[in-house]
Amino acid sequence: MANLVSIISGVIFGLGLAISGMINPAKVIGFLDIFGNWDPSLAFVMGGGVGVTAISFRLILKRSTPLFGGSFHLPTASDLDGRLLGGAAIFGIGWGLSGLCPGPAFASLAYLDPKIGLFVVALIVGSYLARFIQARA
Repeated sequence: MANLVSIISGVIFGLGLAISGMINPAKVIGFLDIFGNWDPSLAFVMGGGVGVTAISFRLILKRSTPLFGGSFHLPTASDLDGRLLGGAAIFGIGWGLSGLCPGPAFASLAYLDPKIGLFVVALIVGSYLARFIQARA
C-alpha cells in the first residue's frame, strides 16, 4: 500500500509541476532573471508549496505514526557544514544554468527532449559519483 501511495503522490506532484509550468526551463530561468524580463510566477508556486507544507506538517505530526509506514523519518541534523553548503551551491548553480531541478527534470522526460534526458543522466551519474567519492573519503 505504501508503494501505491508513493506512486500516486509522485503523479500528483508531477501534474502540479506540469500545470504550473515549472517543467519549462525557460520559465525557471525567467524567474532567476531579476534584472531582465522577470517572471514572478515561480515565487507563487513555491509560496503555495511552503504554505501547504507548513499547515500539513502541523496536522500530520500530531499523529503518532504515519498512515502508510512504520514511523516518521524526520531529519535530526541541524548543523551547517561544508558538505551541505557546497551541495547547496552546486545545486543552485546547476538550477540556474539549466533551469531544471531534479523533480521537474524527471517530469520533463515526458517531452522526450534529448537535452533534458542528458541532464537527468548527468544528475544520476553525479549522484553516484558523489556517493563513491564520499565512501572513499
